[in-house]
Amino acid sequence: MIKRILFLLALFPFIFIVSPSIGGIYRYIDERGVIHFTNCPRDPNFKLYIPESKEDLNEEGNGDRPLSTFFSKDSNQFDHLIYEFSKKYGVDFALIKAIIRAESGFNPTAISRKGARGLMQLMPETALRMNVNNIFDPRENIEGGVRYFKYLLSLFNNDLRLSLAAYNAGENIVSELRAIPPYQETIDYIRRVWRYYQLYKQ
Repeated sequence: MIKRILFLLALFPFIFIVSPSIGGIYRYIDERGVIHFTNCPRDPNFKLYIPESKEDLNEEGNGDRPLSTFFSKDSNQFDHLIYEFSKKYGVDFALIKAIIRAESGFNPTAISRKGARGLMQLMPETALRMNVNNIFDPRENIEGGVRYFKYLLSLFNNDLRLSLAAYNAGENIVSELRAIPPYQETIDYIRRVWRYYQLYKQ
C-alpha cells in the first residue's frame, strides 16, 4: 500500500505535463489511503488541491472578490436549487452555476469589500428589490440572483455580455454606455464566467 502511494506521488508532477487543467488539480484520498488526482472531478469527494490560477482564489486584494474563507471551486451542493430556479425563470442552468462560481466560489456566507453577499453576491438594495429577506440563505439568494439576472437579460435584449457586465458593474452604467464599461475587473469577470459556462455546458 505504501509503495503504491509513493508511486502515485512520484507520478504527480507529470500530471501537469500530460493533462491540460480545466479547473485546477483536485485530490481525493479513499478509504484505503490511496491518493487520487484529477483535473475534471466527477465525484464530490474530490477537493481542490492546486488552483488553476490566482483568479480562482477568493483572496483579499483581487478586485472585489469575496473576503471569505476558501470554498470548493466546483461544487454540486446547490445544483438542485440552481436547477429549480433556472427552470422557473428560464435561465440556463450552466450559466447560473458559472456566475455563482465566479461570484462566491459556492460560499453562501461570502461578503465582498463593497458589501455584496451570499452565493450570487447580491447587494443589499438588489436583494430588497428581488424580495430576498435572508440574503445568506442559499435558496433565497439563488432565487433573487436568478430573478435579477433574468431582469438584466430582458433589459439588455438577451445580450449575455451586457447582462453579465451589468451584474458586475451595475445596470446604470451599462444602460448609459450601451456597452461593456472599460473596467478591467468587469472584462475579466465576463471572461471568467464565460470560461466556467463552457465548462459546465459540457
